Amino acid sequence: MTASEKEAGILAVLIERFEQQRLPRALDLKDKVDKGERLNEWDTAYLDEILEDVEEVKLLVDKHPEYQDLYARAVHLYKEITQRALENEKGTQGSD
Repeated sequence: MTASEKEAGILAVLIERFEQQRLPRALDLKDKVDKGERLNEWDTAYLDEILEDVEEVKLLVDKHPEYQDLYARAVHLYKEITQRALENEKGTQGSD
């Protein structure tokens, strides 16, 4: 197996995981924060995990520009979630 074939296999697995696991969970979190709710410890641990993966995936995406748009859209979604979650935290601190 060549390095290129190995990378293609890794990308295929990452995309499948994103479509079946990560995107649905991210959309649930986006819905949650858009309703003004706060993230719980499991939600923030999940986002931390995602942010660690983003760095590793970026190295592969840089070699495969055909995935850059998908990558950028996913990163933007996670950024929206974290920004809104932070706004929600700031908004509820005074009411604790």
